[in-house]
Amino acid sequence: MTERITCDSDLEEGMAALAAMHPHWNAVVARTGLPPLRLREGGFPGLAAIIVSQQLSVASARAVWNRFESVFVPLTPERVLAATDDDMRLSGLSRPKQRTLLALAAALAEKRFAFEALELATPEEVHARMTAISGIGPWTADVYLLFCLGHRDGFAAGDLAIQEAARHAFGLAERPKPVELQAMAEAWRPWRGVAARLLWAYYAVLKRREGINA
Repeated sequence: MTERITCDSDLEEGMAALAAMHPHWNAVVARTGLPPLRLREGGFPGLAAIIVSQQLSVASARAVWNRFESVFVPLTPERVLAATDDDMRLSGLSRPKQRTLLALAAALAEKRFAFEALELATPEEVHARMTAISGIGPWTADVYLLFCLGHRDGFAAGDLAIQEAARHAFGLAERPKPVELQAMAEAWRPWRGVAARLLWAYYAVLKRREGINA
């Protein structure tokens, strides 16, 4: 059994395992079909893209990212550390995101953090190492774990879409809090990464077909 989700057959294996764990997953899969892998580039560019796009619509995130990439050429920690005030202004980034990227670049330059060390780390270890950097929170670490590392047991209990999808899928009275959803997800190990993708896909189906309040 692979520790990484790299192809559709990995998703299918995880979906079958989840369906065997809890019958509600069958209803979810019937609505979503095979969810997208959504794998993306890792390393500094990959994490920078997650930071830049956080709390923005897809269209806004794309526009800001394009501006950011056009200013920071090449996109390296060294280039970010050398940024002028004009560079940051032209990038269109908010002050908190500027500070987070500078903190990440400094951690890499000072060798307090290394992406290579995340490759074989557990989800908990990835969380600890990433959130030790100022400005990087659990959601950012979760998204990197799921889509840049492709870890099969990553999860994002703090994501509102996943919370709302879980409420509908499992017939909960209200949207679960992150700690409650994290506890629920313990039963889905070692396939929480597939569970997260299914819940995101389920949220999209619900929003498109029925309309839900996120």
